[in-house]
Amino acid sequence: MSKPPKRPRDPNQLAKAIVDIATGEATGDNAPESPETARARKAGKSGGTARAAVLTPEQRSKIAHVAASARWKKS
Repeated sequence: MSKPPKRPRDPNQLAKAIVDIATGEATGDNAPESPETARARKAGKSGGTARAAVLTPEQRSKIAHVAASARWKKS
């Protein structure tokens, strides 16, 4: 189940978006992505899995520790 696309908050832009959808000039979906964007998205999705497979458990633990300390760092 996908989320509906975000609508503009400005009333004029929202009205134009609604008219464009109603007249068929635009769909409710985002614009189709370019081949470069599709390739980058595919690489990004597989990149984390490939990186985790190469790292040792100690390296993964260290990365997780740094991330956790950054999240809980007091300002």
